[in-house]
Amino acid sequence: MNMLKRIKATDKHDMLQLLLNFPEQFKRAIEIGKSITHQLDPDKIHHLIFAGMGGSAIGGDLIVSCLAPQLNIPAMVNRNYRLPNFVNQKSLVVICSFSGNTEESLSCYEDAKSKNAHVLCVSSGGELKSRAERDGFPIIVVPGGMPPRCALAYLCIPALDFLTKTGFAELHPSDVFETQQLLEQKASAYAPDQSENQAIQIAQNLSNRLPIIYSSTDLLHVAAMRWKGQFSENAKVHAFFNVFPELNHNEIVGWEKLPDFLTRTQILYLKDREDHPRTQKRMAITGKILEKVTNPVIELETEGESRLARLFSMIYLGDMVSFYLAMLYNVDPTPVEKIQLLKEQLKNLPNGLS
Repeated sequence: MNMLKRIKATDKHDMLQLLLNFPEQFKRAIEIGKSITHQLDPDKIHHLIFAGMGGSAIGGDLIVSCLAPQLNIPAMVNRNYRLPNFVNQKSLVVICSFSGNTEESLSCYEDAKSKNAHVLCVSSGGELKSRAERDGFPIIVVPGGMPPRCALAYLCIPALDFLTKTGFAELHPSDVFETQQLLEQKASAYAPDQSENQAIQIAQNLSNRLPIIYSSTDLLHVAAMRWKGQFSENAKVHAFFNVFPELNHNEIVGWEKLPDFLTRTQILYLKDREDHPRTQKRMAITGKILEKVTNPVIELETEGESRLARLFSMIYLGDMVSFYLAMLYNVDPTPVEKIQLLKEQLKNLPNGLS
């Protein structure tokens, strides 16, 4: 069955259209960012914390990774019910919940409020929007009606615009424009009717193999995490990721036993030109070592000039690969039945959350 027929038979909720329309979402997210009027004195902020889960948290990862060379204060993403103990009145806590009903995010909202932190919310509605309006905290309201993992631009770009307008970092308009143009080019290149489609080719190489995604700790660790999550949610398969140089101090040794299993893995290198020179050498040497026990490494390079464009180029490729891998497995990428089952069972338990 060719890819177009697979999509027609399998993509019941039309995720492909959401993915191909992502450049338009990016454009709309820019406009939302421009409309934000809330002001904040950056000199009063000593810590920046993004609190969220799953697809709602990855936007914070992207912002932290993109702005890392410029930020003069500690910045982190918190995936938990509680915020770190250091959070106080000198902290800015960005609560991200696409639905507005994520219990971990709501818990962090109350925690941030109790610690007298500055709070900014990002959501399409739900309980988070209600609480923010009740308590007088600023909220960036984004369009809903899609899985959170498909709303990355909405969950990232407006908050990124807010941080740059308030002086935490500088993001040139040319970087945003370049990213938008690159996404538009890639949406055309990754469409299913394209004969030379990199995303489909990678998915075909991954079929019946376990994806192992490796990147540097620099710009692309968030892309590696995103690829792993998208394989799990969209293609319904396990995938694993790790980063250089840390994996050279432990995980590399694990490529020894279970030889039959190792032959059914596929390593993907996510690479960027700003990777540390020693990391680049480590990646090359490690690849030669591991190719003796598994399949040849698939090496992928970022495209674009700015950090924002390069990061989005790799994330968008991973999103499309995960979709086409779902098609090869004849699975609808949109439903996440086990997550819904978990949520239903959690509803029957006393949560102890306010």
